[in-house]
Amino acid sequence: MRLWHDPLRRRWLLWAILGVLFLLVNVSRLSTAVLSEDLMAAFGTTGAQLGTLHAVFFWVYAAMQIPSGLLADRIGPRLTATAGAVVMNVGVVWFSVAEGYLAATLARGLIGLGGSVIFVCVLRFCANWYRTDEFATMSGATFAVAGFGGVFATTPLALAVGRFGWRSTVAGLGVFGLAVTVVAFAFVRNSPSAAGFEPLEGVPGQEVLTNAQLKSYLAAVLRDRWLWVVSVMLFCSTGVNITLFGLWGVPYVVQTYDVTVTRASTLTLLGGLGLMVGPPAVGWLADRLERRLELMVAGGVCYTCCLALIAVVGNPPLPVVGAVFLVSGISLGAFVLGYSVVQERHPSSASGISTGAANAAAFTGAAIFPTLMGRALDAYWTGDLVGGVRVYTETGYRIAFGIATVAGAIAFACTGWLYYREKRGTASLTDAAASSGENPDPDSDERADEKTNGDDGGRGVAGE
Repeated sequence: MRLWHDPLRRRWLLWAILGVLFLLVNVSRLSTAVLSEDLMAAFGTTGAQLGTLHAVFFWVYAAMQIPSGLLADRIGPRLTATAGAVVMNVGVVWFSVAEGYLAATLARGLIGLGGSVIFVCVLRFCANWYRTDEFATMSGATFAVAGFGGVFATTPLALAVGRFGWRSTVAGLGVFGLAVTVVAFAFVRNSPSAAGFEPLEGVPGQEVLTNAQLKSYLAAVLRDRWLWVVSVMLFCSTGVNITLFGLWGVPYVVQTYDVTVTRASTLTLLGGLGLMVGPPAVGWLADRLERRLELMVAGGVCYTCCLALIAVVGNPPLPVVGAVFLVSGISLGAFVLGYSVVQERHPSSASGISTGAANAAAFTGAAIFPTLMGRALDAYWTGDLVGGVRVYTETGYRIAFGIATVAGAIAFACTGWLYYREKRGTASLTDAAASSGENPDPDSDERADEKTNGDDGGRGVAGE
């Protein structure tokens, strides 16, 4: 079969298998929005407690990102991803049968522990099987998988829960995930050579790193100022998006507009659709137009303005809310380009470390914002309970969206810093080249600029 014997075709099949595991990670981490009323009633939680139950996944997930990168770089994405998938899906099954709040919290932490390695492993797989100039496209496509997971975690999940109950539905997801894990272990390979192929043209060779190399690369990554700016950007943007689509978006629509959970989930579904469309489209444009930072700045403007609209108005017409969720998901594609910014500044053999470090910040945001917004909502609790669920005021939700807007503004400021730094470096290099008659090399200028400022955290440090 040509699909299997052609490495350029087989890599898509293997990526798709890992992609299904990543899709299940996203269903688990975003399912709390649809399950929020069931979980509040089952475990008798406050808004802050529900936020913590939701966020424990992300605390564990964030803490594991750099270790995940080290594991992916050292033992490879295949074993790392399949081991993580086993742990994650055992946690899903445990969560489905948990009787108390503590057990549910521990189970969700286990889901986060297992799921934490899979995204980095998918990107490490892409670094092994795809050219450097394809990486932004593949990282965007991988985020589109997250969008698919977000879609399944909305209306389809709500319908399944309505028919089978939340416990049976969650248990079914765990059993399905274990079956996919077996397939991934059987078929996925770390690199073309591990699958019996010759090295692919344009794909960098991936060495197995020693402990000394891992330590050196990690130190270089953590010294890189660009990494820290990208990390703040992802902390704000990813943290807010996951909080809105994974927890408070559905209760906001249900309680503000007095609609059913199923109808409200169709609006957060639009956010998932935006996430499916935005990252791959923006990544594709960035690879072809070579205008990555301009796209990031434009996306930051759209993202912040959308969140500010709900914060200011409070209860705009439902179609406007749907449009805000859709554009927010699409705009996240601009921030996703930060992964390629970081990845290109360090050797391909350290791609797991660099992307893992950035991803740690993103999911630290996803851990903090749910509880932060939950506390804001609890401050404006009406005192009423409907079916064991707290009823919050429109003012509380406006403050929650105000928090999201401030985070969006900070993310936008980070894109401006990145844009300014690149333009500053390119302009100074062009001037130097003009006076010397040489061709400009933006990477060389960036390395010189970093050394001038006493920071050797660019591509040159990690690779030379």
